[in-house]
Amino acid sequence: MNRPRFSQIITVLVLLFLHAPLVVLMVNSFNASRFGGEWEGFTLKWYEKLWEADEVWESMQITLKVAATSTLAAMLLGTLAALALHRCRSWLQTIHLTLITLPLALPDILMGMSLLAMFVALGIETGMLTLWIAHTTFCLSYVTMVVLARLQDFDFTLLDAARDLGATRWQAARRVLLPLLLPGILAGGLLAFTLSIDDYVITFFVSGPGTTTLPLRVASMMKTSRSLPMINALSTLMIASTFLLVSMSFRLQSRNRRA
Repeated sequence: MNRPRFSQIITVLVLLFLHAPLVVLMVNSFNASRFGGEWEGFTLKWYEKLWEADEVWESMQITLKVAATSTLAAMLLGTLAALALHRCRSWLQTIHLTLITLPLALPDILMGMSLLAMFVALGIETGMLTLWIAHTTFCLSYVTMVVLARLQDFDFTLLDAARDLGATRWQAARRVLLPLLLPGILAGGLLAFTLSIDDYVITFFVSGPGTTTLPLRVASMMKTSRSLPMINALSTLMIASTFLLVSMSFRLQSRNRRA
């Protein structure tokens, strides 16, 4: 067997290993069987039941609210952090970089436990505020890394040229720097938004009464067999939306590399 054909076979096997469970889940969301053990015909009733499940959509609203606000905060703070890390070289920035990358290396369970311990020590009740802080914390790292990668190839002489033509620092940043960095910022934001929507472990530790996000709701629904078909339908919708967001993020990043 020649090497290219062997590589293709390995690639197909890896893709099947990774995505076969997702395909089975998506197929079962249209299966009339409640337990999905065998195919009993095509149906959309599980999507109809999902549409009528008010508690699911309430959790969806909470999830989107937390994801949107934490992503916006992470995009702002992450861009500023990336600029500071790229432009400044000192021992302080070395510590800064370590703190930024730490959430990427720490297991989620340690991240969740440490955040909960901090909130308890500060006397902050778990709820929407703690959720927002926790999600902003780990989303910040991803946005910073994406924008920092974009800054590696950025030509800062463009800012000097704008200053020579009479632009102020603010005008040069707003009209030159920001437009060129915007694709990277949006790519990092989309990645952070996707991770925030899907997060379960950290959210489990820092959520409070009335702040049940969608992943937490799905986990509670898993305890009853009658909810399994609805979970399949909901998971199918989440897979589709996540795939769309990740595709948009990679497209923006590839556009950055071509720019």
